[in-house]
Amino acid sequence: MAEPFVELAVVRRSGFVESRHCGALLALDADGGVAAELGDGDAPVLPRSTAKPLQATACLLAGAPLEGPALAIAAGSHTGTDAHADVVRAVLAEAGLTEDALGCPADRPQDGPTRDALVRSGEPPARVRMNCSGKHAAMLLACRVNGWSTGDYLDPGHPLQQRVRAVTEGLTGTPVRHVAVDGCGAPLFGTTVRGLATAFRALRLADPGEPAGRVAAAMRAHPEFVGGPGHPNTELMRHVPGAVAKGGAEGVLGVAGPGGRSVALKVADGNPRATTLIALEVLAGLGVDVSGVADLRVVPVLGGGERVGEIAPGAALRAWAATR
Repeated sequence: MAEPFVELAVVRRSGFVESRHCGALLALDADGGVAAELGDGDAPVLPRSTAKPLQATACLLAGAPLEGPALAIAAGSHTGTDAHADVVRAVLAEAGLTEDALGCPADRPQDGPTRDALVRSGEPPARVRMNCSGKHAAMLLACRVNGWSTGDYLDPGHPLQQRVRAVTEGLTGTPVRHVAVDGCGAPLFGTTVRGLATAFRALRLADPGEPAGRVAAAMRAHPEFVGGPGHPNTELMRHVPGAVAKGGAEGVLGVAGPGGRSVALKVADGNPRATTLIALEVLAGLGVDVSGVADLRVVPVLGGGERVGEIAPGAALRAWAATR
Protein backbone atom coordinates (compact mmCIF):
# COMPACT_ATOMS: atom_id res chain seq x y z
CA MET A 1 0.00 0.00 0.00
CA ALA A 2 1.28 3.47 -0.88
CA GLU A 3 2.25 5.89 1.84
CA PRO A 4 -0.82 8.06 2.53
CA PHE A 5 1.10 11.33 2.16
CA VAL A 6 4.48 12.18 0.66
CA GLU A 7 6.51 15.37 0.36
CA LEU A 8 5.06 17.50 -2.45
CA ALA A 9 6.62 20.89 -1.68
CA VAL A 10 9.18 22.50 0.60
CA VAL A 11 9.60 26.03 1.91
CA ARG A 12 13.21 27.25 1.68
CA ARG A 13 14.30 30.31 3.64
CA SER A 14 17.88 31.51 3.23
CA GLY A 15 18.92 28.05 2.03
CA PHE A 16 17.22 26.28 4.96
CA VAL A 17 14.20 23.99 4.52
CA GLU A 18 11.83 25.65 6.98
CA SER A 19 8.62 23.70 6.25
CA ARG A 20 7.46 20.71 4.26
CA HIS A 21 4.04 20.23 2.65
CA CYS A 22 3.09 16.55 2.40
CA GLY A 23 0.04 15.26 0.62
CA ALA A 24 -1.46 12.92 -1.94
CA LEU A 25 -1.62 13.53 -5.69
CA LEU A 26 -2.92 11.67 -8.69
CA ALA A 27 -2.53 12.63 -12.35
CA LEU A 28 -4.13 11.14 -15.45
CA ASP A 29 -2.60 11.24 -18.92
CA ALA A 30 -4.48 11.98 -22.12
CA ASP A 31 -5.45 8.33 -22.51
CA GLY A 32 -6.86 8.22 -18.98
CA GLY A 33 -3.99 6.14 -17.63
CA VAL A 34 -2.35 7.02 -14.33
CA ALA A 35 0.64 9.25 -15.04
CA ALA A 36 1.52 9.93 -11.42
CA GLU A 37 0.39 8.67 -8.02
CA LEU A 38 2.28 10.36 -5.23
CA GLY A 39 1.00 9.15 -1.92
CA ASP A 40 -2.23 7.17 -1.75
CA GLY A 41 -4.54 8.25 -4.56
CA ASP A 42 -7.40 6.37 -2.94
CA ALA A 43 -7.13 7.97 0.48
CA PRO A 44 -10.47 9.59 1.40
CA VAL A 45 -10.61 13.37 1.23
CA LEU A 46 -13.22 16.08 1.62
CA PRO A 47 -13.17 17.98 -1.69
CA ARG A 48 -14.40 21.27 -0.24
CA SER A 49 -14.97 23.92 -2.97
CA THR A 50 -13.18 21.79 -5.56
CA ALA A 51 -16.55 20.01 -5.75
CA LYS A 52 -18.39 23.12 -6.97
CA PRO A 53 -18.19 22.26 -10.70
CA LEU A 54 -19.83 18.93 -9.83
CA GLN A 55 -22.52 20.68 -7.79
CA ALA A 56 -23.15 23.09 -10.67
CA THR A 57 -23.50 20.13 -13.03
CA ALA A 58 -26.15 18.69 -10.72
CA CYS A 59 -28.03 21.99 -10.77
CA LEU A 60 -28.09 21.91 -14.58
CA LEU A 61 -29.27 18.31 -14.59
CA ALA A 62 -32.05 19.39 -12.25
CA GLY A 63 -33.14 21.97 -14.83
CA ALA A 64 -31.67 25.20 -13.47
CA PRO A 65 -31.48 27.69 -16.40
CA LEU A 66 -27.89 28.78 -15.83
CA GLU A 67 -25.46 30.01 -18.46
CA GLY A 68 -22.54 32.39 -18.92
CA PRO A 69 -21.33 34.20 -15.79
CA ALA A 70 -24.21 32.78 -13.75
CA LEU A 71 -23.05 29.23 -14.49
CA ALA A 72 -19.39 30.09 -13.92
CA ILE A 73 -20.13 31.65 -10.53
CA ALA A 74 -22.19 28.60 -9.57
CA ALA A 75 -19.05 26.52 -10.12
CA GLY A 76 -16.73 29.05 -8.51
CA SER A 77 -15.58 30.65 -5.28
CA HIS A 78 -15.94 34.31 -6.13
CA THR A 79 -14.16 37.08 -4.25
CA GLY A 80 -17.20 39.23 -3.55
CA THR A 81 -16.77 42.11 -5.97
CA ASP A 82 -19.77 44.19 -6.99
CA ALA A 83 -19.86 42.33 -10.32
CA HIS A 84 -19.99 39.01 -8.49
CA ALA A 85 -22.73 40.15 -6.13
CA ASP A 86 -24.79 41.46 -9.05
CA VAL A 87 -24.71 38.06 -10.79
CA VAL A 88 -25.72 36.24 -7.61
CA ARG A 89 -28.61 38.66 -7.08
CA ALA A 90 -29.73 38.11 -10.69
CA VAL A 91 -29.84 34.32 -10.16
CA LEU A 92 -31.86 34.82 -6.99
CA ALA A 93 -34.23 37.18 -8.78
CA GLU A 94 -34.81 34.58 -11.48
CA ALA A 95 -35.77 32.19 -8.70
CA GLY A 96 -38.11 34.80 -7.22
CA LEU A 97 -36.04 34.93 -4.02
CA THR A 98 -34.03 37.47 -2.05
CA GLU A 99 -30.65 37.27 -0.38
CA ASP A 100 -32.36 36.11 2.82
CA ALA A 101 -32.98 32.74 1.17
CA LEU A 102 -29.24 32.02 0.94
CA GLY A 103 -28.16 29.38 3.43
CA CYS A 104 -24.52 30.45 3.46
CA PRO A 105 -23.24 32.70 6.29
CA ALA A 106 -22.75 36.43 5.92
CA ASP A 107 -19.20 37.46 5.09
CA ARG A 108 -17.08 40.31 3.82
CA PRO A 109 -15.58 40.17 0.31
CA GLN A 110 -12.24 38.46 -0.15
CA ASP A 111 -11.39 41.09 -2.75
CA GLY A 112 -9.36 43.70 -0.86
CA PRO A 113 -10.47 46.92 -2.58
CA THR A 114 -14.13 45.89 -2.43
CA ARG A 115 -13.86 44.91 1.22
CA ASP A 116 -12.18 48.20 2.12
CA ALA A 117 -14.81 50.23 0.25
CA LEU A 118 -17.68 48.44 1.98
CA VAL A 119 -16.08 48.84 5.41
CA ARG A 120 -15.61 52.57 4.80
CA SER A 121 -19.26 52.87 3.75
CA GLY A 122 -20.42 51.08 6.87
CA GLU A 123 -21.98 48.16 4.99
CA PRO A 124 -22.10 45.03 7.19
CA PRO A 125 -21.10 41.52 6.10
CA ALA A 126 -23.64 40.00 3.70
CA ARG A 127 -24.51 36.53 2.49
CA VAL A 128 -24.31 37.59 -1.13
CA ARG A 129 -20.64 38.55 -0.63
CA MET A 130 -19.73 35.13 0.77
CA ASN A 131 -17.56 33.21 -1.72
CA CYS A 132 -20.05 30.32 -1.96
CA SER A 133 -23.15 32.43 -2.60
CA GLY A 134 -23.10 31.68 -6.34
CA LYS A 135 -23.38 27.96 -5.65
CA HIS A 136 -26.16 28.52 -3.13
CA ALA A 137 -28.11 30.76 -5.52
CA ALA A 138 -27.85 28.09 -8.23
CA MET A 139 -29.10 25.43 -5.83
CA LEU A 140 -32.06 27.60 -4.87
CA LEU A 141 -32.89 28.20 -8.54
CA ALA A 142 -32.81 24.46 -9.20
CA CYS A 143 -35.20 23.94 -6.30
CA ARG A 144 -37.65 26.55 -7.57
CA VAL A 145 -37.66 25.09 -11.09
CA ASN A 146 -38.64 21.71 -9.66
CA GLY A 147 -41.07 22.93 -7.04
CA TRP A 148 -38.83 21.61 -4.28
CA SER A 149 -38.75 23.25 -0.86
CA THR A 150 -36.07 25.90 -0.35
CA GLY A 151 -36.02 26.22 3.42
CA ASP A 152 -34.28 22.86 3.79
CA TYR A 153 -32.26 22.79 0.56
CA LEU A 154 -29.04 22.11 2.50
CA ASP A 155 -30.36 18.91 4.07
CA PRO A 156 -28.37 15.94 2.67
CA GLY A 157 -31.66 14.12 2.13
CA HIS A 158 -33.17 16.94 0.04
CA PRO A 159 -33.91 15.93 -3.59
CA LEU A 160 -31.35 18.43 -4.89
CA GLN A 161 -28.58 17.17 -2.60
CA GLN A 162 -29.38 13.62 -3.56
CA ARG A 163 -28.87 14.70 -7.17
CA VAL A 164 -25.54 16.28 -6.18
CA ARG A 165 -24.49 13.04 -4.52
CA ALA A 166 -25.38 10.99 -7.59
CA VAL A 167 -23.48 13.34 -9.90
CA THR A 168 -20.48 13.28 -7.57
CA GLU A 169 -20.39 9.51 -7.61
CA GLY A 170 -20.92 9.41 -11.37
CA LEU A 171 -18.20 11.87 -12.33
CA THR A 172 -15.63 10.66 -9.80
CA GLY A 173 -16.35 6.98 -10.29
CA THR A 174 -16.08 6.70 -6.51
CA PRO A 175 -18.83 5.90 -4.00
CA VAL A 176 -19.42 8.53 -1.32
CA ARG A 177 -18.17 7.12 1.97
CA HIS A 178 -18.47 10.19 4.16
CA VAL A 179 -20.92 13.08 4.31
CA ALA A 180 -19.81 16.27 6.06
CA VAL A 181 -20.89 19.89 6.31
CA ASP A 182 -18.86 22.37 4.26
CA GLY A 183 -17.82 25.76 5.61
CA CYS A 184 -20.75 27.37 3.78
CA GLY A 185 -23.24 24.95 5.34
CA ALA A 186 -23.82 22.80 2.24
CA PRO A 187 -23.52 19.00 2.32
CA LEU A 188 -20.04 17.83 1.38
CA PHE A 189 -19.67 14.40 -0.20
CA GLY A 190 -16.33 12.75 0.40
CA THR A 191 -14.26 11.26 -2.42
CA THR A 192 -10.57 10.62 -3.24
CA VAL A 193 -7.88 12.48 -5.18
CA ARG A 194 -8.23 9.78 -7.84
CA GLY A 195 -11.93 10.56 -7.95
CA LEU A 196 -11.28 14.28 -8.32
CA ALA A 197 -8.74 13.77 -11.11
CA THR A 198 -11.27 11.51 -12.86
CA ALA A 199 -14.03 14.09 -12.45
CA PHE A 200 -11.98 16.99 -13.80
CA ARG A 201 -10.90 14.89 -16.77
CA ALA A 202 -14.57 14.10 -17.41
CA LEU A 203 -15.52 17.79 -17.16
CA ARG A 204 -12.81 18.77 -19.64
CA LEU A 205 -13.72 16.06 -22.17
CA ALA A 206 -17.51 16.31 -21.87
CA ASP A 207 -19.51 17.36 -24.91
CA PRO A 208 -20.13 21.14 -24.74
CA GLY A 209 -23.85 20.48 -25.06
CA GLU A 210 -23.96 18.20 -22.02
CA PRO A 211 -24.32 19.62 -18.48
CA ALA A 212 -20.75 18.77 -17.43
CA GLY A 213 -19.38 20.22 -20.66
CA ARG A 214 -21.47 23.36 -20.25
CA VAL A 215 -20.03 23.90 -16.77
CA ALA A 216 -16.45 23.49 -18.01
CA ALA A 217 -17.08 25.82 -20.97
CA ALA A 218 -18.59 28.50 -18.72
CA MET A 219 -15.62 28.31 -16.35
CA ARG A 220 -13.17 28.70 -19.22
CA ALA A 221 -15.13 31.52 -20.85
CA HIS A 222 -15.71 33.47 -17.62
CA PRO A 223 -12.80 32.65 -15.28
CA GLU A 224 -13.21 35.98 -13.48
CA PHE A 225 -16.44 34.62 -11.99
CA VAL A 226 -14.80 31.38 -10.82
CA GLY A 227 -12.39 33.36 -8.65
CA GLY A 228 -11.68 37.02 -9.16
CA PRO A 229 -8.96 39.54 -9.98
CA GLY A 230 -5.56 37.91 -9.45
CA HIS A 231 -7.04 34.66 -8.13
CA PRO A 232 -4.83 31.67 -9.12
CA ASN A 233 -7.78 29.65 -10.50
CA THR A 234 -8.79 32.61 -12.64
CA GLU A 235 -5.28 33.31 -13.88
CA LEU A 236 -4.60 29.64 -14.63
CA MET A 237 -7.72 29.31 -16.78
CA ARG A 238 -7.10 32.68 -18.41
CA HIS A 239 -3.55 31.86 -19.51
CA VAL A 240 -3.47 28.07 -19.98
CA PRO A 241 -5.63 27.46 -23.06
CA GLY A 242 -8.41 24.97 -22.44
CA ALA A 243 -7.70 24.48 -18.73
CA VAL A 244 -10.39 23.96 -16.09
CA ALA A 245 -9.28 24.61 -12.51
CA LYS A 246 -10.96 24.77 -9.12
CA GLY A 247 -9.36 24.83 -5.71
CA GLY A 248 -10.91 24.27 -2.32
CA ALA A 249 -10.18 24.96 1.31
CA GLU A 250 -7.70 22.83 3.24
CA GLY A 251 -5.29 22.38 0.34
CA VAL A 252 -7.44 20.69 -2.31
CA LEU A 253 -7.12 21.42 -6.04
CA GLY A 254 -8.31 19.86 -9.29
CA VAL A 255 -7.08 20.91 -12.75
CA ALA A 256 -7.62 19.47 -16.23
CA GLY A 257 -5.84 20.63 -19.34
CA PRO A 258 -6.10 19.99 -23.07
CA GLY A 259 -6.78 16.40 -24.03
CA GLY A 260 -8.06 15.60 -20.56
CA ARG A 261 -4.66 15.52 -18.87
CA SER A 262 -5.61 16.13 -15.26
CA VAL A 263 -4.25 16.35 -11.74
CA ALA A 264 -5.86 16.47 -8.32
CA LEU A 265 -4.17 16.83 -4.96
CA LYS A 266 -4.71 17.27 -1.25
CA VAL A 267 -2.10 18.88 0.99
CA ALA A 268 -2.30 17.18 4.38
CA ASP A 269 -1.65 20.26 6.51
CA GLY A 270 -4.43 22.16 4.72
CA ASN A 271 -2.24 25.06 3.58
CA PRO A 272 -3.04 25.97 -0.05
CA ARG A 273 0.02 28.14 -0.73
CA ALA A 274 1.80 25.45 -2.78
CA THR A 275 -1.14 23.73 -4.48
CA THR A 276 -1.10 25.68 -7.76
CA LEU A 277 2.68 25.37 -8.05
CA ILE A 278 2.45 21.60 -7.52
CA ALA A 279 -0.33 21.16 -10.07
CA LEU A 280 1.49 23.22 -12.69
CA GLU A 281 4.68 21.21 -12.22
CA VAL A 282 2.71 18.03 -12.90
CA LEU A 283 0.85 19.46 -15.89
CA ALA A 284 4.15 20.62 -17.36
CA GLY A 285 5.47 17.07 -16.91
CA LEU A 286 2.43 15.80 -18.79
CA GLY A 287 3.25 18.06 -21.72
CA VAL A 288 0.75 20.85 -21.07
CA ASP A 289 2.01 24.30 -22.07
CA VAL A 290 1.95 26.29 -18.82
CA SER A 291 4.33 29.01 -19.98
CA GLY A 292 1.54 31.58 -19.73
CA VAL A 293 1.46 31.22 -15.95
CA ALA A 294 5.17 31.04 -15.23
CA ASP A 295 4.63 33.51 -12.39
CA LEU A 296 2.34 31.04 -10.61
CA ARG A 297 5.18 28.52 -10.53
CA VAL A 298 7.27 30.93 -8.45
CA VAL A 299 6.16 31.43 -4.83
CA PRO A 300 8.73 33.66 -3.11
CA VAL A 301 9.57 33.56 0.58
CA LEU A 302 10.21 37.05 1.93
CA GLY A 303 12.46 38.43 4.63
CA GLY A 304 12.44 42.12 5.41
CA GLY A 305 10.37 42.67 2.28
CA GLU A 306 12.99 41.04 0.06
CA ARG A 307 13.01 37.59 -1.51
CA VAL A 308 15.15 35.24 0.60
CA GLY A 309 13.83 31.91 -0.62
CA GLU A 310 10.97 30.15 -2.35
CA ILE A 311 8.43 27.36 -2.17
CA ALA A 312 9.69 24.58 -4.41
CA PRO A 313 8.74 21.04 -5.46
CA GLY A 314 9.35 18.47 -2.74
CA ALA A 315 11.25 15.19 -2.91
CA ALA A 316 8.40 13.02 -4.23
CA LEU A 317 7.46 15.53 -6.92
CA ARG A 318 11.09 16.02 -7.98
CA ALA A 319 11.61 12.26 -8.22
CA TRP A 320 8.54 11.90 -10.45
CA ALA A 321 9.59 14.82 -12.66
CA ALA A 322 12.99 13.23 -13.17
CA THR A 323 11.31 10.25 -14.82
CA ARG A 324 9.46 12.31 -17.43
